[in-house]
Amino acid sequence: MIHRRATVTTFILVLLSLLPAGARAQSQPRLAALSPSDGLNSQEREMLALANDFAARCAQAMENWLARGEVPPEKLFSFLYYPIPKTDPPKFTTDWDQLSDRDILSIEEAVLAKSSAISFAVLVDRFGYLPTHNQRYSQPLSGNLAADLVNNRTKRIFNDRTGLAAARSEAPYLVQRYQRDTGEVMVDLSVPVFVRGQHWGAVRIGYRALDAR
Repeated sequence: MIHRRATVTTFILVLLSLLPAGARAQSQPRLAALSPSDGLNSQEREMLALANDFAARCAQAMENWLARGEVPPEKLFSFLYYPIPKTDPPKFTTDWDQLSDRDILSIEEAVLAKSSAISFAVLVDRFGYLPTHNQRYSQPLSGNLAADLVNNRTKRIFNDRTGLAAARSEAPYLVQRYQRDTGEVMVDLSVPVFVRGQHWGAVRIGYRALDAR
């Protein structure tokens, strides 16, 4: 189990009631139809297949943490975040994010390698916390805020409208088109992640659309 030096006063418990009002809805998301692939184009079906496998592998990794006693269920489902000092945008650690760095990164990188159209493949909890970003977005902090916004995006809480909609959706999949805070126009396809039968969060695959819609 991972021990934290932070005292109880240093963590942040993110509650839905405290989230920005604008973060509670996503404009024009595409929820799953009754048939998992209805209404999807060929690229979306490809990404959905990747996301389903991605979600299953992440869920299994977390089930393994629990089975081995590396983190107790109350910690994994507590959604407690410990601030990392002097980070802007704010970054956080948790009681289990080092396990994610150890086990989830390789799963994410394998998804990322499947297509040159994929910009990111990440696991988030249901409040949008991203414990382990892809290597390309986990470069050392430079102190240059503009550069770090692009190159070091790990351990942040993405509770913008798109991020929170993806994190909280329990539909078989959710497809959203949006503009990232870096200015890129992306498609975000997410699939929920369940651990021990409980909705824990989601996997998100961000990619460049091949169509012109």
